[in-house]
Amino acid sequence: MISVKNLTKQHQAEQLSGINNISFNIAKGEIVAIIGESGSGKSTLLKSIYGLLKVDAGEVMFNEKRVKGPDEQLIPGHPAMRMVTQDFSLNIYAKVYDNIASMLSNTNVALKQQKTMEVMEQLHITALKDKKIIELSGGEQQRVAIARALVSNIQVLLLDEPFSQVDAILKNQLRADIKRLAKETGLTIIMVSHDATDGLFMADRLVILKDGELLQHDRPKIVYEHPKHIYTAKMLGNAVILNKKEAELLGIKTVGDHVVFYPEWAEIKNNWGSRRFEVKDIYYKGFYDELLLERNGVLIRALQLNSDEHKKNDHVQVNIGRFLEF
Repeated sequence: MISVKNLTKQHQAEQLSGINNISFNIAKGEIVAIIGESGSGKSTLLKSIYGLLKVDAGEVMFNEKRVKGPDEQLIPGHPAMRMVTQDFSLNIYAKVYDNIASMLSNTNVALKQQKTMEVMEQLHITALKDKKIIELSGGEQQRVAIARALVSNIQVLLLDEPFSQVDAILKNQLRADIKRLAKETGLTIIMVSHDATDGLFMADRLVILKDGELLQHDRPKIVYEHPKHIYTAKMLGNAVILNKKEAELLGIKTVGDHVVFYPEWAEIKNNWGSRRFEVKDIYYKGFYDELLLERNGVLIRALQLNSDEHKKNDHVQVNIGRFLEF
């Protein structure tokens, strides 16, 4: 459905910014998450796909037709797409119903009312229809902004940091609603986030960006299990990163310069391959604990599912069953 071909957009010639020579494809109905730290080029890529930015090189194809830049049309942005930004762009003193319905013409008032009510039901905001935007929470405003985008029968929804103003309780529900919406309607969703959890939770594919470069593009499980760069492992799973000397002090033989593993790959059990570590600290995470462990001056992290099984200053046997070399 969407093909990004060798896309380059630099904001400042004297320093690295924007995106550089990025290519990937998006199928109809997919949820694609663009993940990267601040300044990695995520929003630049999203706006370039939508047609809000004039790119320096490359092109974006939508259904085999080139997406025009802002200099080529009166109203920037592709008509089959809508973008929901972090500020939501809502009329805060108008009612929820009016914010959504204002996106439709008055040529058929009955149809306008029907479509507005349908999209509100899809996003579970029907009960809010007579409330003013200013009276809503951040999560409720987010749903209204998405409903406002969807009511125009678009094919692609672009979300720029969609959960930045949503509290933890509502975040999972909103993630699930957006995922359900894509599956039920065939809507294609491209979202930008600095939080890798959003992508792992929702996306069919991840696009990992660093300093404007595309590092990896694949299914979340493949990217998580087989990261091609240390940066990716650190972004997705807060990985433990050891240099060659540190790895050798733990008895890990490596030909690479670095050894990388996720805390859940460090198994607390006594077997022939395990090593003795001291518990330096314990971080309570709800249904599990994260242990900070030390051996020969090297610190690693591991998980224990049985809370309080081990205490600070205890000694445990750890087997690093799997690791990656870079």
